[in-house]
Amino acid sequence: MTVHHESEPKLYRYSRIVCGVSTHVLCAVFTGFITVLAKPGSSLFSWHPFLMTLGFSFFMTEAVLLFNPYSSPVRKLKHKTKGRLHWILQCLCVCCATAGLCAIVYNKNLNDKPHFTSWHGLVGVITVCVVGLQSLGGLPLLYPKLAKGWSLAKLKRYHATSGLLTFLLGSVSLFLGLCSSWFSDSVSGSVWYLAGFCPVLCALVVMSQVTNAYMARKRMQY
Repeated sequence: MTVHHESEPKLYRYSRIVCGVSTHVLCAVFTGFITVLAKPGSSLFSWHPFLMTLGFSFFMTEAVLLFNPYSSPVRKLKHKTKGRLHWILQCLCVCCATAGLCAIVYNKNLNDKPHFTSWHGLVGVITVCVVGLQSLGGLPLLYPKLAKGWSLAKLKRYHATSGLLTFLLGSVSLFLGLCSSWFSDSVSGSVWYLAGFCPVLCALVVMSQVTNAYMARKRMQY
């Protein structure tokens, strides 16, 4: 794989590096922006946008970018070590998402409001369940003894595909959160569009990373 990257045109390689580094920066800036806006601890509700953004925008994005061959901060580590770090970040994502879900459910109970009546709520609760299952699905890759009768190569491909779908669900959930009355009342104009650009760009970069990795493996087979 290293030889393949070195044989690529410099412009292509540099553009990939810029996209990857920009995604690292964007997911951190976006998370920081929502944190400042939500002011976690100021109310029970404030924990919901903070924890969900921390989980889906930061931890989940960084978990995937660990495997980015151009901008991973740990690209020199062994793949097995990257896998363990990936799983740890995914578990942190699950913890944040679960806590964020509990916060909004409890807040709605206190205010006698119905649950999951919006697309944001429905997609959000589905995403929390799916990301939990996705993390469990990664265990056979960490501990191959659990994958009895299964090809590890196929499991990796299935995990990557379902992981991409999970990431896209998380991105959609974040974007729908930006359409909520809380966020729309807090920001307006160009700030809203800049904020909406962050999960969209992160999703595009991750899609490109996963599909390119799969195509690279296909080329190596032939």
